[in-house]
Amino acid sequence: MACFLVGGGEAIVVTAVRAAVKKSEVEKGIVDEQGNQLTDPATHGICWTRKLSWLMNMLWGGVILLCIEHMWHGEVVPFPPFLTAMEDPTEIPVMLGEMGTVGVGMAILVTVTWLVVTFAADAAVKRSPSTVVEGA
Repeated sequence: MACFLVGGGEAIVVTAVRAAVKKSEVEKGIVDEQGNQLTDPATHGICWTRKLSWLMNMLWGGVILLCIEHMWHGEVVPFPPFLTAMEDPTEIPVMLGEMGTVGVGMAILVTVTWLVVTFAADAAVKRSPSTVVEGA
């Protein structure tokens, strides 16, 4: 019903945090105004602006797809109250329960997946070329 709102809330927070981190990294000379990393990833790792962009894109993509899916099934409509569960007050606890279980679960799963990918990507770029050649 409204599980995508949890991911949407997290996406809004991550977008705001990314903007603050990008501003800080621009001032430190780590990234340029477009968010391109200026430092060597093999030495310093992948910049946080890029990492947070990955999470932001994963969250916003999921929110958009779930919103479309919920519109397809008639759970979200283009007129107030927008969520069909809000039309009947007896359905509001069910909607909140879904948001607390399914929505929070999906948001946690996306964030954990992002953490794993982030650590793997950092490890991959920090590997020295000699280790890659020797491991082959």
